[in-house]
Amino acid sequence: MPQPRKAKLEPLPVNTEPIADRIKRFRTLRGLTQVQLADKIGISRGLEASYESGRIRLYDDMVARFALALDVSADALLGLEDTTPQAMPGVRFTKRLKELEKLPEAKKKALISTLDDLIRANNS
Repeated sequence: MPQPRKAKLEPLPVNTEPIADRIKRFRTLRGLTQVQLADKIGISRGLEASYESGRIRLYDDMVARFALALDVSADALLGLEDTTPQAMPGVRFTKRLKELEKLPEAKKKALISTLDDLIRANNS
């Protein structure tokens, strides 16, 4: 049986947000559904939902898998880094970008010109 620790440890600089909430926040910022995240990790959606709701405890292997799938450091996932993740484009936006890449070069240039005009008009 382990002996009780005699020295009192300094508290960790841990974010008070539960890890389950951080998983959900990173997932939504990445524009992923629970199904998509579960597929990236190789688990069922129900199991992913259980981790995300905090019903199941995350062990080191799963922390690493979630961190890799969400493209964040394990420290960020554990709340040891005080970094706000960058918002990633949503799934619909990403799918459209992939389709736009297939357009002929002349149509891409015309579309970019139109987007530039809209952005300039919005910033004025």
